[in-house]
Amino acid sequence: MHEDLIGIGELATRTGLSHKALRLYGDRGLLPPAHVDPRTGFRRYLPEQVERARRIALLRAGGMPLALIAGVLDPGGAESVGLLDAYWRAEQSVHEARREAVGYAREVLAGRNPQMYEMAERDVPEQKVLFVRRHVTVGDLLDFLGEATDAIFAHMRTTGACLSGPLFAVYHGIVSDDSDGPVEVCVPTMNTVEPVGEIGVRIEPAHREAYTELGKKHRDFATMVGVHDAVLTWIREQGYERIGGSREVYYPNWETAEEGEHVADVAGVVTVAGAEV
Repeated sequence: MHEDLIGIGELATRTGLSHKALRLYGDRGLLPPAHVDPRTGFRRYLPEQVERARRIALLRAGGMPLALIAGVLDPGGAESVGLLDAYWRAEQSVHEARREAVGYAREVLAGRNPQMYEMAERDVPEQKVLFVRRHVTVGDLLDFLGEATDAIFAHMRTTGACLSGPLFAVYHGIVSDDSDGPVEVCVPTMNTVEPVGEIGVRIEPAHREAYTELGKKHRDFATMVGVHDAVLTWIREQGYERIGGSREVYYPNWETAEEGEHVADVAGVVTVAGAEV
């Protein structure tokens, strides 16, 4: 065993971190002990791990999630600095998006009708879609959207089917910490595809949508909630009726877009006086 190893108590003293935090960082693979006594479970660390613990604490103080810290620390030097800068730019973008969401909520609470999003209408032709529908709360939403999309695309590859339009999600109910939707991920195709497992196939009737375009900065969940509310409010003000749940339409540049680029729409299927527009 390395003669200079220090115990968790000494590491805590040198860094100011609690034993609980040090154990958590070890369990997450961020600060694994150099040695763990198989009989007592006592953890011992290399002296140079003091500096790594210090850097972890600094990044945590900046709000960085544990899941991202190793990726920032491990390269070292200028690359780590660049990764930190990229993280902070993303955080600033999210903060600005939430500022917009709070501004919208403030106007609503004050009894005013904020006109923050430009609305439009379009006709959408009939299309066949593969879909996965599931009850999810907000904590599981992003994972579900990704998993369902991957599952549908994998099924399409096995059958030789091709995408025929932008994929979209239908929110049949509110998704929050307390409410679980359900949510449907839908992928259009013109090819013949059979349902399999939780992947269904249905025909989306031709319809009229009221929608607003969103840029990359609007992808934060809190902002999207405000946009959905704004679209529904506009639909009511026009004297329209909404059919089914709210929709989010995702374009191929969703992940790669530059700041400000159009990446998605929030939409509602509408009718006027009981007939489709």
